Amino acid sequence: MMEPNREGVLTTADIAAEASKPYNGPGGTAMKEEPGTAPLFVPNEAGDLRSKWEKIQANFVDEPRKAVQDADALVAAAMKRLAEIFADERNKLEREWDRGDNVSTEDLRVALRRYRSFFDRLLAV
Repeated sequence: MMEPNREGVLTTADIAAEASKPYNGPGGTAMKEEPGTAPLFVPNEAGDLRSKWEKIQANFVDEPRKAVQDADALVAAAMKRLAEIFADERNKLEREWDRGDNVSTEDLRVALRRYRSFFDRLLAV
């Protein structure tokens, strides 16, 4: 797990150098099996992030510097979570096709379709 800086805040700079690790927190993975259109974050995660953003934005008038620091920390947390989601999805996909020589062309076709679907979802972010 990544450690926050000495102010107790995780920043985008903190996550830029760290490799992603699979997410094992409450609610499990945010990935869905629906092709191409499924959101990367489950609704409660996305709602929580939006709620935090609204609070940060509302606090800007009274504490602009803190609001910007909080915004950086929130974006860093969202990016970290996205990296965790990606790592988890990649592990799932890799398990499907990385079974040695016993993988059929059809299995590989399905794996490629799932990669394409996930790639499209990433670009939609």
